[in-house]
Amino acid sequence: MSSAGTETGSPATAPAKLALPSMVAMVVGSMVGAGVFSLPGRFAQETGVAGALIAWVIAGSGMLMLALVFQSLAVRRPDLDAGVYAYAKAGFGEYLGFFSAFGYWASACVGNVTYWVLIMSTAGAVIPALGEGDTVLAVVLSSAGLWGFFFLVRRGVKEATAINRVVTVAKVIPILVFVVLALFYLDADVFADNVSGAGYTGSLFQQVRGTMLVTVFVFLGIEGASVYSRHARRREDVGRATLLGFLSVFAVFASVTLVSYGIVPMERIAGLRQPSMAGVLEEAVGTWGAVFVSVGLIVSVLGAYLAWTLMAAEVLFVAALDDDMPRFLRRVTPADAPVAALLLTTLLSQVVLVVTLASDDAFDFALNLTSSLSLIPYLLAAAFAVKITWRPGGEPGAGRGRALTVAVLATLYTAFLLYAAGPKYLLVSFVVYAPATILFAMARRERNRRVFTPAELVIFVLSVAGAVLGVLALALGWIEL
Repeated sequence: MSSAGTETGSPATAPAKLALPSMVAMVVGSMVGAGVFSLPGRFAQETGVAGALIAWVIAGSGMLMLALVFQSLAVRRPDLDAGVYAYAKAGFGEYLGFFSAFGYWASACVGNVTYWVLIMSTAGAVIPALGEGDTVLAVVLSSAGLWGFFFLVRRGVKEATAINRVVTVAKVIPILVFVVLALFYLDADVFADNVSGAGYTGSLFQQVRGTMLVTVFVFLGIEGASVYSRHARRREDVGRATLLGFLSVFAVFASVTLVSYGIVPMERIAGLRQPSMAGVLEEAVGTWGAVFVSVGLIVSVLGAYLAWTLMAAEVLFVAALDDDMPRFLRRVTPADAPVAALLLTTLLSQVVLVVTLASDDAFDFALNLTSSLSLIPYLLAAAFAVKITWRPGGEPGAGRGRALTVAVLATLYTAFLLYAAGPKYLLVSFVVYAPATILFAMARRERNRRVFTPAELVIFVLSVAGAVLGVLALALGWIEL
């Protein structure tokens, strides 16, 4: 029997229960992070105002369908916790459920690296030794922050979510101030010159396609309330928090992108160092604008990092409780912090942080890989919604037809995102996915079960083939980090 203050194999107390405002803060806190501060530059590298409008219509509509899917599944399947992973397992078996859990978790870990890269890049404007977040000094300092947060979250979920509520409010304010100031200083002639995107060589479709991974990145966290559903005070709050959080951040993201085109010609926005939002505001109001955005970024990113660390550890923990991850990941502290899952999360982020030293653009590499890793879990969750709505006994009449339409549209959208991502990051994703099967095999052996069924063996062979091709492509220089 464990004494107070020691780690144990199961929670010493009941899970902390979160009200609707805290659940909304988890969603907003997850989505509003590094991505929003990079939007002006990332969009300007690909397209002008017209392409940006089309991209946001597509991304907003597609992510709204996903938000509605998560809302519907939270109500229709309240027995499933840690949403993205649990839906894949219930719909398509244990191995794909494991892949969904691991992919979602790995996406969160890589996404956490973008936060530290962007913080160091921001500070690099003042301290040249930090470069754009990809120097040895930057990695050392980022590593210190990484482990500092490990010890913070280890203290307990309740304390971490309380901090997250405060940080969520604090970080939204500078973003809203940016939008208001940009509107005030907006130059109609500059905006008009940026409308057509005439300086880009690709077709409008190619321009829009080029923005898709960054829109996925900024919307990661839309499932935040669903992932943390076991802590919800009321089950219906999971769906409400998802929709309220999505609508709030969608308005912010689209506004940040579009108003920037009215301040600076797009070719200059494309050349700004990250965070490009700071450079845009500096063009409008002077140096204090860049300082203001930079401070807001640091608060925002640290808050998002906290939220994502919580969610990443939660997915591994719940998967371990369901015997789909090794049992050592069930370990928690008396304060309900899944310490083993949290440690593994921090370790993977540390590895990826070191890998960024070999990347040509550390921020873009981590951002695109984060988005690619998340696509399979999203696709499986949407497809599960199609499956349970389509089958006999689903919702009758108009309600069933509406739910099925939403689920199909969400599935088509995530399938389009896989196409938009292209082969490069999908192959790198396989390099991450395939070795993870070791954890799956450990969990099966702990239960004295054969590792693979025939169907699972086929999936395993395909994943290994993708990983081998990915390693070969990296070794021969067909793809570069």
